[in-house]
Amino acid sequence: MDEADRRELEGAAPAPLPPLARAIVIAGTVASVALAAHQLFNWQAFGIVLIEGRYLYILGAIFLMMTFLVFPVSREKGPGLLDWIPAVLAALAGGYFAWTADQSLEQGWEYAAPEEAAWVSIVLYVLILEGTRRAGGLVLFLIVAAFSLYPTVADIMPDPLSGFASPFMALAPYHMISSESSFGIPMKAFGSLVIGFIVFGAVLQQTGGGRFFNDLALALVGGFRGGAAKVAIFASGFMGSMSGSVISNVLTTGAVSIPAMKRTGFSARYAAATEACASTGGVLMPPVMGATAFVMASFLSRPYVDIALAAAIPSLLFYFGLFMQIDAYAARRGLKGLEPGEAPTLRATFAEGWPFIAVFAVLIFFMVALRQETLAPFYAIALLLVINQLLKRQRFTIKSFGDLIVGIGRALAELTAVLLGVGLIVGAFSATGLAGTLVNELVFMAGDSTLALLAMGAVTAFIFGMGMTVTACYIFLAVVLAPALVQAGLNELAVHLFILYWGMVSYITPPVALGAFAAATMAGAGPMRTGFEAMKLGGVIYLAPFFFVLNPALVGEAPAWEVALTLTTALTGVIFIASALQGHVSLLGDLGSDLKGMALRTMLFFAGLALAMPGDGELGLDRWALNGVGVALAILPLIVARATGSRARPRAAA
Repeated sequence: MDEADRRELEGAAPAPLPPLARAIVIAGTVASVALAAHQLFNWQAFGIVLIEGRYLYILGAIFLMMTFLVFPVSREKGPGLLDWIPAVLAALAGGYFAWTADQSLEQGWEYAAPEEAAWVSIVLYVLILEGTRRAGGLVLFLIVAAFSLYPTVADIMPDPLSGFASPFMALAPYHMISSESSFGIPMKAFGSLVIGFIVFGAVLQQTGGGRFFNDLALALVGGFRGGAAKVAIFASGFMGSMSGSVISNVLTTGAVSIPAMKRTGFSARYAAATEACASTGGVLMPPVMGATAFVMASFLSRPYVDIALAAAIPSLLFYFGLFMQIDAYAARRGLKGLEPGEAPTLRATFAEGWPFIAVFAVLIFFMVALRQETLAPFYAIALLLVINQLLKRQRFTIKSFGDLIVGIGRALAELTAVLLGVGLIVGAFSATGLAGTLVNELVFMAGDSTLALLAMGAVTAFIFGMGMTVTACYIFLAVVLAPALVQAGLNELAVHLFILYWGMVSYITPPVALGAFAAATMAGAGPMRTGFEAMKLGGVIYLAPFFFVLNPALVGEAPAWEVALTLTTALTGVIFIASALQGHVSLLGDLGSDLKGMALRTMLFFAGLALAMPGDGELGLDRWALNGVGVALAILPLIVARATGSRARPRAAA
């Protein structure tokens, strides 16, 4: 996981910046956001028109400089000489390439750079590595450093790792000047999409959006059985979609949801696991999602709204499975909802929070109706700020507005450093031609088995997800693994979402399970036991990627009637899987925990798989045959659950 997540988990809040560093971060953030708006709206103020390369170099220079100030060597003392020197060098090196962008493009400097540019490239390369270490942690730094230098020894490596070699003096300019490396797809996505949405998410939270969505969740489901846990699902889903960070989501919504769950009868372990799963899924939920979705849109050369719409059904499957497990858990243990008066009413919630509904309506209108996803967040931000100044409740002061800008700058600097570093990996594969070789090797190892190739991909994504940020993991696997899966005949969009999902599961899967560990700390539960409980609760997240990658209807890549039919059977399958994992069928009754009960639960689990899995696949059965198998397997467990529930109700009444 990334270094920021670890700092949050350890409870180490960012140290306040000294006045000069704070002023630079505020000025740099405002200038960068203004530059992004100028570029994306094509304002051409004062006749200035920036080519894409110069625009990205300016952004890179500003945010890499800020990285050394907001992630200083000494967190307690703040920026010192070892931070100011690389910050100044980053600004100068990035500024050099911004100044010479036209010349380098016309003369092909990425392949034949003059000596001066080669030396500046080396300086910027070293600064990017150090920025990656500070923002992303030691593990990501080592991975990036190793892969970025791989082209220097590619010719002496054995097959299938052999590739075209490049001396370091030629490789550094390629990394810095080529549109295939640090300033390639990841930074292009950052400059066109990510900035606006990160600013929007930060402004939305600071103006009270987070509190509104938490109150909305309380009003909707707080009074139902297990209501406190169901509130956590909705609140963490809303917050995670905005923030894009699992850990910050756990620490913010968990501070309210975990005590409420424990107070209404949930065990500390179960409360922590629920919050961890809900926060993890939030990063995968439209309409905002995390930064990775924007990078995906650039990789696939598709509008971001396509990615968000495709992610909607898998996100629904995950949250529906989590909801059904919580409902079954609460029913089995007789847990109740929040007491009357603890949850706000829908009327009061909407009366206070209607501006946020209006803002989301504007955002979605521009994204979906006008197909202007690059401009949509800026219109939504403008509306938010106007509403903020008209209403007294959350009106910004000069200090609070400055704190907001510093927070945005910190988030953008951290992401820029990581994206610049991960771009080096993409550049290394491009320089050596290694990506195509690895693709062929993976396909050969899997033979004719698509499931074997997917299993290899899932394990690879999980392993890299433990040591890299989700965005970094996705970019790496999009270059190495995705082409192999697409070459095997799988839908390209579903493949990229498959990688994203399996890069996320390490947040709830031991031995890392950073999201579960953070929630366990807040709940006072055992970290490892919480991690295993989170695996059980979030079981659908391990299965859903296989469902949708094998059946693109679950990412909307099919006719409407097929999407509706597939979604119906998949949701039914998820109900059965959730019931089997909890040993209780909602609205019916228990399956039991003895040997007979375990047999019934196993039957119901495989019934759910048969209903959710696509036909005509590895099993050689079509959709209807699989659905028939699922229904046949489910009949006995459902009859037993109904009989158990019927016996329990008279006893409860007595």
